[in-house]
Amino acid sequence: MKYFAPLAPFIGGWLLLMNTTSFSQMALINGALQMLLFALVVCIPAWKTGRMSYVDIGWPWGLTVIGIVTWLYSDGEPVRVAMVSIAYIFAGSRMGLGAIKLLTSGHLNTELPRYEFQKRRWHKQGKTNTALAMQVEAILQGFANAAFLAFPAFIIAANTSPQISPFEIVAIILWLAAFAMESLADMQKLSFLKAAKASGAKDNVCNVGLWRYSRHPNYFAEWMVWNALLIAAIPAWLALFGQEKLITNLLLGLGLLFVSRVMYTTLVTYTGAVPAEYYSVQKRPAYRQYQQETNIFFPGRVKPKANNESNNTVNATD
Repeated sequence: MKYFAPLAPFIGGWLLLMNTTSFSQMALINGALQMLLFALVVCIPAWKTGRMSYVDIGWPWGLTVIGIVTWLYSDGEPVRVAMVSIAYIFAGSRMGLGAIKLLTSGHLNTELPRYEFQKRRWHKQGKTNTALAMQVEAILQGFANAAFLAFPAFIIAANTSPQISPFEIVAIILWLAAFAMESLADMQKLSFLKAAKASGAKDNVCNVGLWRYSRHPNYFAEWMVWNALLIAAIPAWLALFGQEKLITNLLLGLGLLFVSRVMYTTLVTYTGAVPAEYYSVQKRPAYRQYQQETNIFFPGRVKPKANNESNNTVNATD
């Protein structure tokens, strides 16, 4: 049971969508396509190779699927439907093409460090059947795309109002700012790595630009992109009170909040910051001081080493 328990909330989220008046058709189509995608792109390759890294291909292309299904089957105001669909298609295709590049260049021929870290976690939890754990993990990712990660797209696209809500204006500004921050962080990291390679320096810690104020500004920005979608969904969710049962709509609202929680947990502890830092501490001696001086996720001021001694221990041993 310990292998399958993590699936429960995601299956529940998908069943919730399936039992709504507004989203049942889209939920069925999206769910079927996600399961097919993950079976072909993740489950079968993981079973044959013993590697989980194929999730990095399936998950983003699953976002693209959400965007396409939303565009084709939503009945909301056309411009709004197009905007949220394009946001999903753009984000998914951008990451998906990057994953395919990793595949064709041979970088997925060995397990990515974050998935090696996940296997260590499984063993600590007593999950010694790694092959089964990998399959459950792949299915979980598929159900995440079938359920909660589709909530913002489906709900926003259900809004038939031609009026733009103040929530949507705030959301658009936040989405653009977060995307710009994520892109800037990626460019700063790439520029730093190129300069380090050109100078012959090895194992340097990137603490320039946005990386001076957060150890993972790209992850923080990605989280804020999702939070922007949740804000944009507020007026559409309120409008659903006249279309869905009260309990159903309240559960949809909780599902939206759960999206933020899921993405935060993923980006910080699951496959994001903590796994990355586990290996960074081992490879880069200066990374310990960087941990002591710089917030792990939320941007903030550079702190004196003594103020954050415990942070180093937590992230080095989690």
